[in-house]
Amino acid sequence: MRDFIDVTGKNEDEAISKALAQLNLDRDDVSVEVLERAKSGFLGLGACPAKIRVYYGPEEEPAPAAVKEPEPPRAEPEAPPRRPAPERRERTERKERPAPPEKKERPAPPEKKERPTPSERPAREMEPPVPAALGEEVDDEKAQAIKEFLSGLLERMNSAAEIKVYLPEKGRYKVILEGQGLGALIGRRGETLDAIQQLTSYAVNRGGGPRVRIHLDAENYRAKREQSLQHLARKVAGKVVRYRRSVTLEPMNAYERHVIHTALQDYEGVTTYSTGMDPNRRVVVAYERGSERR
Repeated sequence: MRDFIDVTGKNEDEAISKALAQLNLDRDDVSVEVLERAKSGFLGLGACPAKIRVYYGPEEEPAPAAVKEPEPPRAEPEAPPRRPAPERRERTERKERPAPPEKKERPAPPEKKERPTPSERPAREMEPPVPAALGEEVDDEKAQAIKEFLSGLLERMNSAAEIKVYLPEKGRYKVILEGQGLGALIGRRGETLDAIQQLTSYAVNRGGGPRVRIHLDAENYRAKREQSLQHLARKVAGKVVRYRRSVTLEPMNAYERHVIHTALQDYEGVTTYSTGMDPNRRVVVAYERGSERR
């Protein structure tokens, strides 16, 4: 077994340096085993130095293991000679039977087309909504403020969308963004479009004067989203009536919740209400008890 010494230090490197200086050896002449690693503690409390064990001196070579001489192979008893197998008698050829007549394949019956359920019919019959006529563009003071704010915002968003402002009714401005690749301005389920609309409304109305409402749209997204929500409402209502169980929809903003409530206000057998707090407020489509008695 090699000789060894135990040395401590603030860390492992310091302990190794102390051991090499004490033995007057190089790092390659020793082998190190870490017994305890250094601990810094908390604010100086509980600190613990590193402790190592340094082995030095010549290594003992293990004695070679004795090699056993192989034993001479034992003579195996001779196996008795095998008897020759009797010759197989040839079987008489069977009479060839005539092949059965081929059966004519009957034509497969035409596949029956499944009829769409009432909840699926609106989805197949849905057509892209036609944008409403908005008349001529306006260029009054509020419209100029809308264009000025949106131009600076879109420039920072690296978007070259064209801004058009209409006034379908007094106090309500309709802003349309036109161009290619406007998906980034719409965002997931219109979240980015809603944020831009809210910022524009705040920037335009903070200057004083009569407050106006701003409705922002791009690629006719609002109408498409409204149509999709109406279809979703009817589909969920059908399931609620069929299984007589309430269904809670995903979180929606106030406008989208209003679309769901309006779409189902005359739907027999269900009632709707909202639950939770924004931005996680949801619509619950509930089964109306006693509706089957009507």
